[in-house]
Amino acid sequence: MDKTYDPHSLEKRWYQTWEKRGYFAPTSDTENGTPYCIMIPPPNVTGSLHMGHAFQDTIMDALTRYHRMKGDNTLWQAGSDHAGIATQMVVERLINAEGKTRHDYGREKFLEKVWEWKGQSGGTITSQLRRMGASLDWETERFTMDDGLSDAVKEVFVRLFEEGLIYRGKRLVNWDPKLHTAVSDLEVLSEEENGFLWHMRYPLTNGQGNLIVATTRPETMLGDCAVAVHPGDERYKHLLGEFVELPLTGRRIPIIADDYVDPEFGTGCVKITPAHDFNDYQVWMRHRDEKAISEQPNGGLINIFTVDAAIRDHEEDEEAVIPAEFIGMDRFDARKKVIADLELQGLLEKIDDHKLMVPRGDRSGSVIEPFLTDQWYVKVEPLAKPAIEAVENGSIKFVPDNWKNTYFEWMRNIEDWCISRQIWWGHRIPAWYDDEGNVYVGRSEAEVRQKHNLADDYALSQDEDVLDTWFSSALWPFSTLGWPENTDRVKTFYPTSVLVTGFDIIFFWVARMIMMGLKFMDDVPFKEVYVHGLVRDSHGDKMSKSKGNVLDPIDLIDGIELEALVAKRTSGMMQPQLAKKIEKATRKEFPDGIPSFGTDALRFTFASQATTGRDIKFDMGRIEGYRNFCNKLWNAARYVLMNTEDQDCGQSGGELEFSQADRWILARLQATISTVTDASESYRFDHAAKAIYEFTWNEYCDWYLELSKPVLTGESASEAAKRGTRHTLVSVLEQLLRVAHPIMPYITEEIWQRVAPLAGISGETIMTQPFPVRDITLADQAAVDEMEWVMQFILGIRKIKGEMNIAPSKPLPVLLQNASTEDEARLVRNRHYLDFLARLESATLLGTDDDAPESAIALVGKMKILIPMAGLIDKEAEISRLEKEIGKVQQNIARIEGKLNNPKFVDKAPEAVVQKEKDKVAADLAVLENLQQQLSKIQAL
Repeated sequence: MDKTYDPHSLEKRWYQTWEKRGYFAPTSDTENGTPYCIMIPPPNVTGSLHMGHAFQDTIMDALTRYHRMKGDNTLWQAGSDHAGIATQMVVERLINAEGKTRHDYGREKFLEKVWEWKGQSGGTITSQLRRMGASLDWETERFTMDDGLSDAVKEVFVRLFEEGLIYRGKRLVNWDPKLHTAVSDLEVLSEEENGFLWHMRYPLTNGQGNLIVATTRPETMLGDCAVAVHPGDERYKHLLGEFVELPLTGRRIPIIADDYVDPEFGTGCVKITPAHDFNDYQVWMRHRDEKAISEQPNGGLINIFTVDAAIRDHEEDEEAVIPAEFIGMDRFDARKKVIADLELQGLLEKIDDHKLMVPRGDRSGSVIEPFLTDQWYVKVEPLAKPAIEAVENGSIKFVPDNWKNTYFEWMRNIEDWCISRQIWWGHRIPAWYDDEGNVYVGRSEAEVRQKHNLADDYALSQDEDVLDTWFSSALWPFSTLGWPENTDRVKTFYPTSVLVTGFDIIFFWVARMIMMGLKFMDDVPFKEVYVHGLVRDSHGDKMSKSKGNVLDPIDLIDGIELEALVAKRTSGMMQPQLAKKIEKATRKEFPDGIPSFGTDALRFTFASQATTGRDIKFDMGRIEGYRNFCNKLWNAARYVLMNTEDQDCGQSGGELEFSQADRWILARLQATISTVTDASESYRFDHAAKAIYEFTWNEYCDWYLELSKPVLTGESASEAAKRGTRHTLVSVLEQLLRVAHPIMPYITEEIWQRVAPLAGISGETIMTQPFPVRDITLADQAAVDEMEWVMQFILGIRKIKGEMNIAPSKPLPVLLQNASTEDEARLVRNRHYLDFLARLESATLLGTDDDAPESAIALVGKMKILIPMAGLIDKEAEISRLEKEIGKVQQNIARIEGKLNNPKFVDKAPEAVVQKEKDKVAADLAVLENLQQQLSKIQAL
């Protein structure tokens, strides 16, 4: 083995080997073996790997590798999502750079350009998944727009339509005026912005004054259909049933009562604009049959905007609704004119500064408009009922369990699902119209014509819209397996075992998969839903480009120089000041750039923080620590190989004599196997990582390897004892590598290839080796107790040497007081360990009445270990040294406390900087306490 662990020299080589040899594929679609299947949440074809992906995929891969080693027939289904809007925008930007638009190409040619882009650039994230060591079955990789999945989409659409569960209707949607399409709630980002609250006077038609209405969107008043007050508001009870004149339009609109109104907000009067506000729409739905509203133009549903969010022209019978001078105005220009006109007419009461949540499209950045338009919908309530019952009766289990409450809240208040989008890239709606507007739905135009007896020359045109990306994603657990055909893969792997996902798409994806799975497969799509948290930065802040705190997992694996990192973080920043701020913060946080940590260190960091359901703070210190852990494992393997290669390890016979240390490490290995197994079965990879780390570092490396040295190098040890220790060295390391493999695939494979033959294990790869099973016959508590005694003895002497500034290699005489019969026996049995690791010069048992000289003391149970100090240290010199160290620490504490007591620093410095100074004080106080204790001990001698 190379002297230094270099992850890059082996990661690419091993992944290519695994994939080339087909190790990621299931055993068979029909072969015996418990099926275990995970469906990857399909990443967007436009995307690149971010920290959330890397965390999520580490968990999925660890589960997959664990179950593969358990002997399950394992499938981790690969695939990607066509990402309708995102992909179309990417390609549109490319052709815009040529001075063209998609309309210049036309639909067919534009879609050819999209497929061309997908073929050339759409595989970025799949190559990055490979870098993470993800053992997906790439041979059966699916894409939501491939032929098989497209057939499944059409099949589902047609069946739901024929059952009356899909319909076309006019309702409010989130409308992106820049992209000219409806978007889902997940594609709308609402953030607080500074704005205004305009107070407008609506004159009462009875001539008795005005109602003051407060709004953040005065331009939509042109489409008001009522003014609402709370039914219990005594100020306005006498006005219920009266009317106001809607300024600028001349229309009469009624005053109604509804519980939606908050009487404490503004004046307690709310304008109701049902065609441009989701809450107002619900109010309108509750009151639409009332005569005063039903007599409004279009029954109160007055859409005042075009698809561009400009003021639209109206039909002749609606000419009086909107003044002609507003027609064609952008909504924000119309806002200015509304305010100006109201002010001229004396109808503007006042304007207040006001913070409000502004919804913007996550792709376009445009302010989203509630917009009344014709769309296709799924009638969800009949599908939601069995989906709720599946979680209630335990057919599907959420981990952690509390997430089922979020699921129930959404599902019990569900509304019909808008599934149409006004773009070109996606599954085109399988519906056709004739010249009279009649709609025909079918899997193809030929099927429509045959089913409805339409002649070949009967004019039909297909719906221009495509389906929401979530529609095809909802079919993912069975469409990827070959449905609607009843394939062997469907029969073997459906329902899948577990879905690993973030909480943010429980409704958008998880719930819809459950509904569709129950509807079309008559079974749940998965048995468990493991919900993980978000990956945040080390301060707990959400990672975002505008904050400059985004970490790229590939940068953590490969490393990146400072200048490249700065350029990456500031690229595309429109605000120079923000770019400079991010650059400054980056240079401060990463003055030397980001070093290379390798994939295994990153994966182990994720696993160590995978507490169920909680967000994780990604600390660079932790990944650095786990890179050191990889180095520790590598160096341990080198030691084992140097002492076992070309040696008799007892695999082909010969007597084996196992020492106490051998029996102890074998017992501890069994406990570790048990802990990791239980943790893996319960999605507690943080517990698994902790158990692997502690056993590897603290027990196997720090203790057992050291304890093996006096046996392997000692002249008194028999050949059977040496053979037993060599056998234990390779056997324990080989099993440890298998235990750690699901989390750390690369380093374990590389080392296993060298260690396995020495342990008598044959096979091409560690991936297909069985996961270790606890052997209860090796649970040797007596050996554990004895080695705990040995370790406490050695640690006691090392602690005294450290406190007294005595060289670790210096042999010391020790006196033992209050030693029991068992202590004496253990001293004899383990003297070779104590002499070698504690550097004993001699060990003398004192009687109960013997006087002990002036000594430093350590305890092992009730037994005292005494180290006489006479001649070992210069007492006065040591006191002087400690007093100087104490003085330095006290000065440092005083300096930092002075800074923390300065209001100018505490009030102006960032919270993180202040906390860092507080942490320094806490650390120095701990050091000070330790030094003072050492001083007291020396003074007492």
